[in-house]
Amino acid sequence: MSVEETVQLDWFKSSYSGGAGGECVEVATSQHTVHVRDSKDTNSVGVAVGSDAWAAFVGFAADHIG
Repeated sequence: MSVEETVQLDWFKSSYSGGAGGECVEVATSQHTVHVRDSKDTNSVGVAVGSDAWAAFVGFAADHIG
């Protein structure tokens, strides 16, 4: 997916991002892919992973964080 195409996605900031602005992550979904980027670099494509891989990551994080 190109930078132009990722601009069209509906990005949202992670609820775990710091309020001071230094640790912000944004996530957007497309049909079969989850996109993750640094909110300070919105001109970047970021990282794209399959929805199954994202679900596994979120499950792992939920089991091992706080």
